[in-house]
Amino acid sequence: MRILIIFVSLMLIYSCQSNSGNNNIAIVIHGGAGTILKENMTPELESAYLEKLEEAISTGYQILQEGGSSQLAVEETIKIMENSPLFNAGVGAVLTNDETVSLDASFMEGANLNAGAIAGSKYIKNPISAAISVMNDSPHVLLSSKGADEFAIKIGLDTMPNSYFITERRLNSVRRAKENDKLTYVDPFINDYKYGTVGCVAIDKNGNISSGTSTGGTTNKKWGRIGDAPIIGAGTYANNDCCGISATGWGEHFIRNVVAYDIAAQIMYDDKSITEASKKSLEKVMKTGGDGGVIGLDKNGNVSMEFNTAGMYRAFIGNDGELTVKIYSN
Repeated sequence: MRILIIFVSLMLIYSCQSNSGNNNIAIVIHGGAGTILKENMTPELESAYLEKLEEAISTGYQILQEGGSSQLAVEETIKIMENSPLFNAGVGAVLTNDETVSLDASFMEGANLNAGAIAGSKYIKNPISAAISVMNDSPHVLLSSKGADEFAIKIGLDTMPNSYFITERRLNSVRRAKENDKLTYVDPFINDYKYGTVGCVAIDKNGNISSGTSTGGTTNKKWGRIGDAPIIGAGTYANNDCCGISATGWGEHFIRNVVAYDIAAQIMYDDKSITEASKKSLEKVMKTGGDGGVIGLDKNGNVSMEFNTAGMYRAFIGNDGELTVKIYSN
C-alpha cells in the first residue's frame, strides 16, 4: 500500500510539472491590414504571403516548444518578416518623401513591463533587435533617428546602407504619391491600400508574454513622421496580468486612442475578454476616422485577431500546435 501511495504521489507531481511546463504556450502574428481582396491577389503572390507567414510563426513556435523565452520567439519571428520584401518592415519598407527608408520598431515584455523602441532609423537591418537592445542595454525606452543608428552601431547590431532596404516597387509608389503630394497606403503588389506593419505576440512556458511591432510607416511621410508602431501603449503593449497586443493601421488614430493599452485596460479593469476588448478599441478608432487591426494573446493563451478592414495577414499557433494562417476577412 505504501509503495502504491508513493507511486500515485509521484505521478501527480509529474502530471502537475508537465501541465505547468506547457502553460498554454501560443504565438500570433500579423503582417498588415487593409483592403486586401482575393480578386486583387495572384495565386503566386497569395502563396508567397501564406508561406512566409507560416515560416515566421513556425520559427517562433518552435522556440517556445523548446522552452525558449517569448522575447526570443517574438524577435526571431519578426526578423523573418523584416527580411522579406513582402512586408512594410525592414527590406522592402515604404519610402519617405525624400525617397529614403525610415524604420520604427518597439518591444515590450509583460513580466516586468520593460520596453524598448527605435524610430526613424536609416541603417538598422532588424529594427526589432534594436528595440530589444534599447530595453536591455540602455537606460532609455525610445531612441530616434541618428541616435538610434549610433546606438545600434555602438552595441554591434547589423547595419546596412539605406539602399539595401529600397525596392523598385516602393520607389515607384512614392514617386506616384509625390505627384499628388499625398500620403498613401497603396501597395503595388495588390493594387489597393494596406497598412504593412508587422507584429508578433507570444506567451512562453513560464507564462511570460512579449509583444513586438516593426514598420516602415507610410509612403511619402514627411518631417520625421512617427506612427504608433514604436509608441508603447499605442502600437505595442504587454503585461503578464492581462495580455500582449500588437497593432497595425492608421497610426495617428491608434496613438490618439492609445489602442494597445486600451485593450489591456478593458481586460484588467472591466473584465472583458481579449476579443471583446479588441473589438471595442477598434470601434473607437473608427469613430475618429481610422481603421486597421490588432492581434493579441491573453494570459491564458486565448487569441484575438481583429480588424475592421477587408483583410489582415495573420497567423496563430496555440498549445495544441494547430496552425491557422489567413489573409481575407472570411
